[in-house]
Amino acid sequence: MTADDLDGLPGGDLVRKGLDDAARGVRSREALLVAIGAPRLRGLGLRVPALELPTSPELALYVALAAEDPRGAHAAYNALVRRLVSCERALDRAAARRAADA
Repeated sequence: MTADDLDGLPGGDLVRKGLDDAARGVRSREALLVAIGAPRLRGLGLRVPALELPTSPELALYVALAAEDPRGAHAAYNALVRRLVSCERALDRAAARRAADA
């Protein structure tokens, strides 16, 4: 599976940007989101670069969001994680379809 498989998937734009940012060592909200989903994304066959973080990616993302908007950080965090999960599920379904077709 490659980053091209993300095209058109729900949340695929976030995951693709996160993969690109993580590869360059940029700690963007998208890269932190990909770091949260790294185990599952790797399990689905995506190459997820390691991102050096002083804390958990979940906490790092929340802190970054709180720095931008303290009152809206919780809602923003939940919305981003929901999009990540949607993308992971769509990738899961695509992988299952490919396996069934093989």
